[in-house]
Amino acid sequence: MTVGLRRLWLVGVVALGLCAFAAPAAAEDWPNWRGPDHNGISKETGFATTFPAGGPKILWRASVGTGFSSFAVAGNKAYTIGNADGKDTIFCWDAETGKEIWKHQYPQRLGDKYYEGGTHSTPTVVDGKVYTASKYGRLCCLDAQTGKAIWEKDFPNKEPTWGFASSPLVLGRLVIYNMGPAGLALSKDDGRIVWNSGNEPSGYSTPVPYKHEGRDAVMIFASKACVGVLAETGKPLWSFPWTTRYDVNAADPILQDGKVFISSGYGTGCAQFTIGRGPANQTWRNRDMRNHFNSCILWKGSLYGFDESTFTCMDWETGQVAWTQKHLGKGSLMLAGGILVVLSEDGKLTFVQPDSKAFKLLGQAQVIDRKCWSTPVLANGRVYCRNAKGDVVCVDVKP
Repeated sequence: MTVGLRRLWLVGVVALGLCAFAAPAAAEDWPNWRGPDHNGISKETGFATTFPAGGPKILWRASVGTGFSSFAVAGNKAYTIGNADGKDTIFCWDAETGKEIWKHQYPQRLGDKYYEGGTHSTPTVVDGKVYTASKYGRLCCLDAQTGKAIWEKDFPNKEPTWGFASSPLVLGRLVIYNMGPAGLALSKDDGRIVWNSGNEPSGYSTPVPYKHEGRDAVMIFASKACVGVLAETGKPLWSFPWTTRYDVNAADPILQDGKVFISSGYGTGCAQFTIGRGPANQTWRNRDMRNHFNSCILWKGSLYGFDESTFTCMDWETGQVAWTQKHLGKGSLMLAGGILVVLSEDGKLTFVQPDSKAFKLLGQAQVIDRKCWSTPVLANGRVYCRNAKGDVVCVDVKP
C-alpha cells in the first residue's frame, strides 16, 4: 500500500469510528404519546446518561405558546402544539436543527381556569399524516411533510372540566379518542364518525390498544370507570368503576398478562384488576401511587411513577412500595434502553437507573425553567423538553 493510500485508509477508518461514536447504538422514533408501544418505553440505547460540568449541549430552543402537549418525533421531524393569541399552533421542526418546517393554526381559546391553560394532547404521526386533538374538540389530520389539512372537524360533544386531553390513537382504519363516556372513533382517512359512545364528559387519558380474543380492542380510562371496548365497533367488553374528584382520570392504564393497573390523584390512589371473558376483578388497591396526570412505567416487575409529588417505586404484583424519592415535584417520565428519563417539575432532566431496591441517580442537569408537567421524549440521541409557558429545549445526549 502506498503512503497516499495508507493515509486515505486511515482517514476513512477514523471517520467511520467517529460516526459510530456520535450516533446512538440503536435509535428509535417516538411517533405518538407514550411511544411506539404505547407504554412509555423506547428501545433506543447508547445515549449519554451523565452530563459535563457545564451542563448538556443544547441543540436548539423554540417557543410554542402555553400548554402541556408532549412531542412526537418521526422521520427526523419533531411535532408539538401550543396556544397563543387565541390560536392553537401545531409545529413541525427539523428534529436536529430546530428549523421550522411548517405550522398549522386554528382559533382556540386558552381555557386557563385554575391553571395556565392551553393544549393537553400530543400529536400522532402515522403513514405520513399527523393527527391532533385540541382542548375544545378540534380534530385535525394533516400532511406530515407540508402541514396541509387533509381533514378537520369540530367534535360537538361536551368536554370535561379542563377540556379534552386525549391524544389520538390510530388503530387499523380508525383514529380513536377518549371522548364521551367510552370513546369516539373516526375514519382516519376522511374523519367521518364510525362510532360514538355518547355525549357525557370523558376522562383525560389516551386510549391504549390491546388484543381481545385476537381482535383489536382499546382500554379507555373514562370519567367514571376504566373500560374495554372493541376497536371496530365500540362494543363494551368490561368496566371497572373508578371515581376521582372532578373526574380527573388522566394517567393511561397499563396492561400486562391480563392484569390492568390504573392510578389517579386527588387522594384516590391506584388499583390492579384482571380482565378476560368475564367481569373485571380487583386484585389489590391502595393509596400509595396517586398519578395526578402523568402515567407510570412498568419495568421488570416494578412500577415507577409519581405519587402526587413523590417519585415512587412499587411492586407490580402486590402494590407494595419499594422506595420513595422527593425533590422532583410533580414530574414526568419515560424509559429508554433500560434507563428512566425523568423531567422534574422545576426543569431538571434526570437519568435514573431503575432498581427495585433503591433510587439510583445517574445524572441530572437544569435544562429549562419551571413549570414542567409535560413528558420528556428521548429519540435519536436527543431529548425534547417543554414547560407550561411554551419554552422548548432540545438536548443532545449522543455519547
